[in-house]
Amino acid sequence: MTTTATTPEKSPRASSSAPLLEIKGLKIGFKTQAGYVDAVRGVDITMRQGESLAIVGESGSGKSTTATSIIDLLPGTGEVTGGQILFEGRDLTKVTPAEMQQIRGRDIGYVPQDPMSNLNPVWSIGFQVEEAIKANGVATGKQAVRARTIEVLKEAGLGDADQRLKQFPHQFSGGMRQRVLIGIGLSSRPKLLIADEPTSALDVTVQRRILDHLESLTRDYGTSVLFITHDLGLAAERAEKLVVMYKGRVVESGPSKEILANPQHPYTQRLVAAAPSLASRRIQSTIEPAHAHAGEIAAEGADDAELIARAHQREEAGKADADYIQVDNLSKTYRIRQGGFKTTELKAVDDVSFAIPRGTTMALVGESGSGKSTVAKLVLQLESITSGTVKVGGQSVGALRGKELFDFRRRVQPVFQDPYGSLDPMYSVGNTIAEPLVTHGVGDRKSRQARVRELLEQVSLPVSTVNRYPSELSGGQRQRIAVARALALKPDVIVLDEAVSALDVLVQGQILDLLTDLQTELGLTYLFITHDLAVVRLIADNVAVMQKGRVVEAGTTDEIFAAPSKQYTRELLEAIPGAAFEFGR
Repeated sequence: MTTTATTPEKSPRASSSAPLLEIKGLKIGFKTQAGYVDAVRGVDITMRQGESLAIVGESGSGKSTTATSIIDLLPGTGEVTGGQILFEGRDLTKVTPAEMQQIRGRDIGYVPQDPMSNLNPVWSIGFQVEEAIKANGVATGKQAVRARTIEVLKEAGLGDADQRLKQFPHQFSGGMRQRVLIGIGLSSRPKLLIADEPTSALDVTVQRRILDHLESLTRDYGTSVLFITHDLGLAAERAEKLVVMYKGRVVESGPSKEILANPQHPYTQRLVAAAPSLASRRIQSTIEPAHAHAGEIAAEGADDAELIARAHQREEAGKADADYIQVDNLSKTYRIRQGGFKTTELKAVDDVSFAIPRGTTMALVGESGSGKSTVAKLVLQLESITSGTVKVGGQSVGALRGKELFDFRRRVQPVFQDPYGSLDPMYSVGNTIAEPLVTHGVGDRKSRQARVRELLEQVSLPVSTVNRYPSELSGGQRQRIAVARALALKPDVIVLDEAVSALDVLVQGQILDLLTDLQTELGLTYLFITHDLAVVRLIADNVAVMQKGRVVEAGTTDEIFAAPSKQYTRELLEAIPGAAFEFGR
């Protein structure tokens, strides 16, 4: 058998006046017992060779459904019910499954959102890339396939690819797994690459490296890129054109920067106003002149004036209150088993110190593995402290045991990243919120029911939600339930670990507004763990930046954003999607 590798030409393709992709009047429905439910309602999109286009919108807007319909990967009972999907003039809605299999991967690449869900955990990385290469006819023969697999992974940014072929997905970081999927998606040099939220779960610096690399590869190969994203900052920075979808329809389209600088449709205006990466740029560009020209800013737009006023209110509140949480020289060391009886030490948190004034928000930021979530677990006493102290309200929490620890948990409550993972699917909303009250023996059945209703009102959910289950709620509604449960025992402190990172911008904005309002109303103290510095700008009074287990820089939010002293902090800030986007230019 001949062993040849068919490495496609790397030079950019010549541009053509004819569209590469033309979607006309696309309609998609999902079959239910009651009939078809329309998910996409007459969408029109045009892309030319070499263009980059982003489809943006909240969950349920139809953006991912539109993208997956192009390569016939609609989930469940979804099917195209009308319109055309023309790829190089060929209607993909009319091709056979065998013909689509030839197009998918070879001519149209696909990078899905969650690499852990899209890489088989029981197959090695090398085997999975090899399977894609063989399926797309990129190379034939064992040696050629292996050589091309190593080449693909190196092109995707894994320099030691030949040494990693036998490793499994769980042995790769999130960024490395995403690079593998990008490598698979680009392995046959497709004419079009569909990237569905390709970096939404990654830290900003890792995200930037991945997107920079993707941009260089697609530019070298002349590949058109269709981004699906809810991050308008990313859309502004990475895509020439923007399509805004709402309830299955395109409500606005055109050049990205024009739309984001001057959105016309009310929904687009709401998206732009709610996007943390863009809102933080507005604050940063106007916070200094706000002192002298507050009236002008208020006249320019209520959104900007409100954001700036909120930042100043937080700053004044932080000056007035005494420290409620005091962390001094905190360290945490884990012993990692190496095989047999051998172990090694891993210092996850190394001599960390910070203080949080009562009624304010401290953001702990850094890349994955920086130790910020471990600090949260130590403050919550979900992990034991190796050395150092954590004091809450003057009480040292490291030595708490029995009833004292039980009482402490009443005062300090967590809200985690994935509300579906932290809510029992078998519990109704009412039982979920009431659970802490039952556990701590607070009130009787009637008073607990009244408290549940009160909490639902506080988090802006209807009382009718009380009998629903987590599976019947949206992500934003589930996170509101998680916040309500955390508030049930009237705590002094809430530790929020990536509490909004998985949410769309509009829902994210609603939760952040809710947290701000609750803090003002109830005097809550927040420890906010996040990798998203755009969100930090909107909610935090003070910031501590962590790297490799240590705090490398700390200060007020305004100080850190305006004049970071460390190169690592500057890199984090520069990596915020949309950082290069200037308003009104």
